[in-house]
Amino acid sequence: MRDPMPGGQPPEALALTRFLTAAPEQWPRLAPRVTAAVGVVTLERIVHATAARIGEFGTVTDGPDGLIVSGSAGRVRAWAQTAPDGELTALRIEGARYTPTGRRLPARLLWAVCLVLVAAWNALTLWTAGDRTAWTAGLATLAAFYVVVEGCGAPAMQPRPLRLAVETGAAAALASAWRLPGLPAGHGVLGLAVGAVLLALGGVLVATARLHRRRAPLSRPLRFPLEGAWYVVQGGGPAVNHHARVPEQRAALDLVALGRYGTRTGPGRELTAYAAYGQPVRSPCDGRVVSAADGIADQRPGEIRYQPPYGNHVFLDTGREIVKLAHLRPGSVTVAEGDTVRAGQPLGEVGNSGNSTEPHLHLHAERDGVGLDLAFEGMSGRLYRGRTVRG
Repeated sequence: MRDPMPGGQPPEALALTRFLTAAPEQWPRLAPRVTAAVGVVTLERIVHATAARIGEFGTVTDGPDGLIVSGSAGRVRAWAQTAPDGELTALRIEGARYTPTGRRLPARLLWAVCLVLVAAWNALTLWTAGDRTAWTAGLATLAAFYVVVEGCGAPAMQPRPLRLAVETGAAAALASAWRLPGLPAGHGVLGLAVGAVLLALGGVLVATARLHRRRAPLSRPLRFPLEGAWYVVQGGGPAVNHHARVPEQRAALDLVALGRYGTRTGPGRELTAYAAYGQPVRSPCDGRVVSAADGIADQRPGEIRYQPPYGNHVFLDTGREIVKLAHLRPGSVTVAEGDTVRAGQPLGEVGNSGNSTEPHLHLHAERDGVGLDLAFEGMSGRLYRGRTVRG
């Protein structure tokens, strides 16, 4: 989003206002590229659907969640790009009413509080156990907790203080073993059985999530598109991959780079503090570019303004499937629609555009709208959340 105009609104908001209040015959003048790409009939359908959601048009304003189109009956989010002369060059309007979420505790903070409380409760249980059977039952419960957290929770994605707190909780709990010689044997086996069942269930959950296979493989393995060490933050079965609910993305990977000491970031919260940001992305296969976008602004880390979900991207048609690489850095994409590329050819750089809260590469392959299990040359085993891979 560019700097606001003298009236206080960015040029994108002003251009979108002109477009939505103009008659259809004026659209080719206000947005010639959009009109040529989409067609007047389709644009009319989009504008009419928007009017049905918001009522009589009111204003277009810029807010933390993106451009907000307001009317007498509701609001929707939008995204737009403009040329220096004010021409509307790109447009996307959300297909649902916009409802501000208001202020609430971030999900990551709630998750962190829950982890710390459970770790502290497990440690307290071991330190207050009245006999060795109860202590062993508590240890089994503690082990089940850490199996699930470590196996499904992508530890490298968690803030360092949280990781330290959880690890300290484990150490504190294990330190209670010094009490064992002075404790009676105990006879209550119910708690021990419950702990054993929880541990077994945790192991099954992690194994199922990590070894999940959809039996829809690629025609041939891809070349890994990145260099160095990369951490899988989304990948595997539904329990460890939030893409699983979207058919074409069900086997997608989200990859972040690991820098010094195995961390994702250095000092600060700027984009350049992330080890992934600006890393070169190469083509994972031979193919033809069927879609490419560049020039969509990076998101600020931790925030998501409404944008095209893939952001800057390159989609490749191999003749057998479509391979999609997304969230690239603006200004880095080196190919255009219609180009033919070879495996290993530079495509762009890792960025934070689109539906992204931190710099990472999104990668998936699909055939007939169904996501395919990914495989890479020279890389064995399943690709699941928490695994570190090297390109």
